[in-house]
Amino acid sequence: MSFDITTFHAEAVRTPSHEDVSAMRELLLETLREAGHEPDVDARGSVLATRGDDDGPHYVLNTHFDTVAPHVPYERDGEVVSGRGACDAKGPLAALLAAFLRAEPTAGRVTLALTPDEETLMTGAAHLEETLSADGYVVGEPTGLDVCVAARGQCEGTVTVEGEAGHAASVPAERNPVFGVADVLASLRRYDDDVGPDPDPVLGEPKLTPSGLEAGDAPNRVPGRCRITFDRRNVPPETSDSFRAALESYLTAHTPDELSTSVELIRPDTPFPDPFVTDEDDPLVRALADAGGGEVRPFGAATEASFFAADAPTVVFGPGVLADETGAVAHAQREYVRLPDVEAAADAVERTLETLLR
Repeated sequence: MSFDITTFHAEAVRTPSHEDVSAMRELLLETLREAGHEPDVDARGSVLATRGDDDGPHYVLNTHFDTVAPHVPYERDGEVVSGRGACDAKGPLAALLAAFLRAEPTAGRVTLALTPDEETLMTGAAHLEETLSADGYVVGEPTGLDVCVAARGQCEGTVTVEGEAGHAASVPAERNPVFGVADVLASLRRYDDDVGPDPDPVLGEPKLTPSGLEAGDAPNRVPGRCRITFDRRNVPPETSDSFRAALESYLTAHTPDELSTSVELIRPDTPFPDPFVTDEDDPLVRALADAGGGEVRPFGAATEASFFAADAPTVVFGPGVLADETGAVAHAQREYVRLPDVEAAADAVERTLETLLR
């Protein structure tokens, strides 16, 4: 089979995969089978295929085939394709699939590992972390063909402030959790200066962002609790679990005695991506940078890459951009990718595999 990267990309973008990824999974399985491979679907719904042999190094090409809502229809204007997933991440998907099908390992093997839920739970990548082992990972995301060697981690949670519920005319101010929100917000602003991790040489500073507030159901009644939601972008050595515990301890120490605070992660039973940094001098980094010609830099968003980085050197790479001079691209109504960049990404990964698997 001669793989047509443009045709595959068009069909992928036309296929909605923000609610049900089954049609996209079938497209991948059909494409791989027509190319002479027999892919597997693991317990979490990821699609896997391997070529080469066990005698030599092992590299993994990973990206996801789900998208965020809502679906945006496919459009093409010359060399520019627009639509949901055009760059996040069906452009990188097409490029990695093409590289996988074109590469001819002479020593070692390459595995294609495609996950179904990166935009939501990331349980696909978390399962692969337990079942895959390799010498390096290339994770497909829109990087503008730059080789991204690091990314901050990300988690979300809530701070609950508890006090005394009752009539607005009778609850003392020091027991009113709404007043306590001011103390908590001030503490959240000071957290990283006081006890947070130092800035990372590659990733820079961590970021803690309050993003929502929920309290009360009547203007003349003091609620018993208020809830603040937050987004955390962390840097090494902090993890989502260590952050939760440290933040709760810090808030407890800085909350008036008449009130109490607790911190919970919004999705405690599903994995959060932790921060990672790959050595810029690793052979995978150097080979891909030489093949693609892009910069070596951190990535601007959290990805599944963190699940693989603990096992082996991991880079994030692909066509398209998260944002351009006009504004957001990935996840936006105007999402697009340039087809020459999709081809260039495929060529760069193919050359990288040929360099590493010989």
